[in-house]
Amino acid sequence: MSQETKVIEKHDVVIRFSGDSGDGMQLTGQQFSDTAALFGNDVATFPDYPAEIRAPQGTVGGVSGFQVHIGEEHITTPGDYADVLVAMNPAALKANLRWAKKAGTIIVDIDAFTDKHIERAGYTANPLEDGSLADYNVVPVKVTELTIEALKETGLDQKSILRCKNMFALGMIYWMFEQSVEHTEAFFDIKFGKKPAIASANKMVLRAGYNYAANVHALATHFKVAPATIEKGKYRTITGNKATAWGLLAAAEKAGLPLFCGSYPITPATDILHELALRRDLGAKTYQAEDEIGGICTAIGASYAGNFACTTTSGPGLALKSEACGLAVMAELPLVIVDVQRGGPSTGLPTKTEQSDLLQALYGRNGECPMPVIAASTSGNCFDYAFMAGKIALEHMTPVVLLTDGFLANGAQPWLIPSMAKLPEIKLRLAKEGDDYKPYARDPETLARTWALPGTKGLEHRIGGLEKMNITGTISYVPENHQVMTDLREEKVARIANDLPEQEVYGNPEGGDILIVGWGGTYGHLYTTVSEMRAEGKDVSLAHFNFINPLPKNTRDVLARYKKIVVCELNLGQFAKYLKSKFPEFNYLQVNKVAGLPFTVIELKEKINKII
Repeated sequence: MSQETKVIEKHDVVIRFSGDSGDGMQLTGQQFSDTAALFGNDVATFPDYPAEIRAPQGTVGGVSGFQVHIGEEHITTPGDYADVLVAMNPAALKANLRWAKKAGTIIVDIDAFTDKHIERAGYTANPLEDGSLADYNVVPVKVTELTIEALKETGLDQKSILRCKNMFALGMIYWMFEQSVEHTEAFFDIKFGKKPAIASANKMVLRAGYNYAANVHALATHFKVAPATIEKGKYRTITGNKATAWGLLAAAEKAGLPLFCGSYPITPATDILHELALRRDLGAKTYQAEDEIGGICTAIGASYAGNFACTTTSGPGLALKSEACGLAVMAELPLVIVDVQRGGPSTGLPTKTEQSDLLQALYGRNGECPMPVIAASTSGNCFDYAFMAGKIALEHMTPVVLLTDGFLANGAQPWLIPSMAKLPEIKLRLAKEGDDYKPYARDPETLARTWALPGTKGLEHRIGGLEKMNITGTISYVPENHQVMTDLREEKVARIANDLPEQEVYGNPEGGDILIVGWGGTYGHLYTTVSEMRAEGKDVSLAHFNFINPLPKNTRDVLARYKKIVVCELNLGQFAKYLKSKFPEFNYLQVNKVAGLPFTVIELKEKINKII
């Protein structure tokens, strides 16, 4: 390494890759995060997709980004602002400059800064020349030209050559952060196994970028982040959607049932269906329905037939599924409904994150229609809560809504692969031939009815959307019976709380000045905020909820211990409204954000400090 290169050892670093949606920024960011994870860094990622399909090239609307946060300590967020920003064109710079730290490094492909592209990005002058980037360490590199030079002898066409330029930028970043290119080279051998010329070209450009950074000294700063100290075991990098799919598969295996997923593709939930479709080797059956209603109805039919059934969707799809959700509640069949939340309403911000489906999940059905609602809080624990959703559905004979969101679904983190033997048992309530079976006879403790599989001799029965007589299951219009059945369905969900862990508090569980309350995918940002504020001597604690309906049994006791309760969520206050309805004796302060983006730690600390 040259003596001219300054080496900075850091506890953590944030890198943001950005370019046109066809520039391969998601692949670039994923490869860097995988390599850092293999090195031993803890990692969190934030893919930032454009919402428009095929937005005009070179426009801000078509910019795709991928942020990676690596560290030698536990990483819970993808970072607020980037130490290094890679911008492949003017539009990428314009869209992402706000996320670059002052004095941070910005690497730009100077070949893309033509008058045409500068104007198309909305600039009135070249930002590399007008002094607007004076606060940053700007590194202009002829990425396009150097990529063409590296591949001029390969015989590839111009389009194929230009597709490789993202690897030049990645090679530079690998050198800058002392990371090996070997993992990415092995990846190309697998990805382009049938196209060795493409694999070779990408490796050549990757090496060219690495060597350029090492020899030219344009990158005056060289970062070194030590491996993290983590629990021993076998790890892999996993996204929230993949973890959700695997959690559902694990629940099916633990229950000894085949898994059926009936779904309709919708951003950002589709990858769950894709992943389950790959798992025929584990007995998974998937059906891509003609619409959202068909998706959930096939899943209800599969559940009736004795499968562990699920359906996956996002907010607009959950609205379409609402009537069928009521059918599953009335029939009291096990079903997991995964809602990967996105910005709304209507089509809204389909590739951006939000937490605004909570009240829909709780109440968005006709009639008194109670359903358990749980929420994952990290990309990795999407596995745990998908498994738990299956366990609750099967043991309590009820549909369950599992809430994740776009931030968790597309984000990734290192994940300790669990042992199936250590996962909790799932106890089914299956009727057997010869039983004196009554469709709505219930377990006295849980109020769950018994599951009778069609075709079992002597267990013929009727279930469906019409109200049923208690115990016998015959169709009933008796007013008093409707009251009884409505109360039983409500109480059945409430009793699930008996099987839930108590709500934990990070910080001072005995009580104190301020309790930050969150739920779902805001966990990482809230945890980091509270951790940093406690290190500053402030009496702040965190209660982060995964179980929404029912709430943990000690929720009232937890809330009562603190002078101020601050509910932070990515909506206009839906969980705060829910808590007010359950525990009206407390005063709830709110921190809300509806921007299609996760919180930043900086903004959370500013708002909570004002409350203090």
